[in-house]
Amino acid sequence: MSEAASARSRLTADRATGIGPLEPMLRAWLPAQRWFAGKGRAISRIRAVSAAELLPPGSTPGLLHLLLDVDGDCYQLLLGIRPAPLPPALAPALIGHAQSGPHAGRAVYEALGDPRLASMLLERLRSPGTLGPLRFDRDPHAPVPAGLAPRPLSGEQTNSSLIYGDAYILKVFRRVGPGVNPDLELPRALAAAGCSRVPAPVAWYEAALPGGEPLTLGVLQPYLRGSHDGWQLALRRLGAGADFTAEAHALGRATAEVHSALAAALPTVALGPEQTARLAAGMTARLAATVREVPALQPYEAGLRGAFDALAASRGAGVPAQRIHGDLHLGQTLRTADGSWALIDFEGEPARPLADRRRPEPAVRDIAGILRSFDYAARSHRPFAPAWADACRAAFCEGYARTTGRDPREDPVLLRAYETDKAVYEARYESRHRPDWLHVPMAAIRRLSEPQRPAHRMPPPANPAATPHPKPPRRPLA
Repeated sequence: MSEAASARSRLTADRATGIGPLEPMLRAWLPAQRWFAGKGRAISRIRAVSAAELLPPGSTPGLLHLLLDVDGDCYQLLLGIRPAPLPPALAPALIGHAQSGPHAGRAVYEALGDPRLASMLLERLRSPGTLGPLRFDRDPHAPVPAGLAPRPLSGEQTNSSLIYGDAYILKVFRRVGPGVNPDLELPRALAAAGCSRVPAPVAWYEAALPGGEPLTLGVLQPYLRGSHDGWQLALRRLGAGADFTAEAHALGRATAEVHSALAAALPTVALGPEQTARLAAGMTARLAATVREVPALQPYEAGLRGAFDALAASRGAGVPAQRIHGDLHLGQTLRTADGSWALIDFEGEPARPLADRRRPEPAVRDIAGILRSFDYAARSHRPFAPAWADACRAAFCEGYARTTGRDPREDPVLLRAYETDKAVYEARYESRHRPDWLHVPMAAIRRLSEPQRPAHRMPPPANPAATPHPKPPRRPLA
């Protein structure tokens, strides 16, 4: 699409929807949203990429779908339009009042907080078709009933979700880009492969813009009613002094099942020495950048770099790489009502470019994320419960090995490199967002920077099902 054609398209969208008059209120509102990536800096440019009225003109309330380019990042907005003033229940969702344009004198607000508009969005997903640049699609073998009451899911940071009737959950992606989002692509591939560890998408919608790949905008999946967040479950068990190794072992098996299914369903590669060296170089570069930002890492930089140097120096038949979760931790797992484990949120790290998140990577990256998550849980305890974390880490790896036949600890160089890279990422995140938590990754930084002793490997037992799990000490949660 030429620049001139793109400019004409934007001008048409602006005239049709009145985005120009809405710009001042959006400039003030966007930086306050949890999912907005540009916090801490003023918005210099905002323009409409696409716009669509999801209800007939003149409807009350109206529903306006926008894709906005804000300083180079594309965001999805769903705006409700009503006569002012808003009903009291919608007052917290107010964005502002239009002073001119087609919506002059009306209140503009966040539409996902309006049950009527949220219900309308579900109806669009139930009926495949197109509306302007938007395309709605669904699994024809998984019909969605009508009339499910919506409610927003609170606490999210990078996206927005709605629960419909405790039966389905719709994730609305806020920061979007060209290409299939892994949170749609991977669960669909797993469903086709017969893997039941991940809720299968039943409907989704995307934007088809001229001259590029479609943008995934939202995914509707079954809501696992009665399930427990893995992070919160671990904290409760730790606080009660209860054993969590059986759950960690089962989670290891579930993770391995997902990895095995992804490797079977999607292409895999082997990273040769040059690719492994580039992988290590990227980790080293992230370490150097983080040390400049987090001076507390300086005394440990040389030791941490040693983990990446060891990876770069490693040679062999190649490091297997495949599609993975990409941002796996206990908060991305659910213990379902029947006692099994499910993995959710396959979007990957939202700050990474979508193309990077869709590349094959060593599965040990996911494993390192879970192992670090056990350490995070134990460090939240007063006093610190290292035996609890060690027992859970061992049980998870043992469970993983029961499915794949290979214990992740059998490749200590690769595992250490990914754990170190994850701890460096954590240090940067905590320094920026939660300085009171910086001590958690710093404890791992100190441990991982020390010279590594040769790993002691135990042969697998003859009867894996009879393997006892080490139990953590019973300590109360402070």
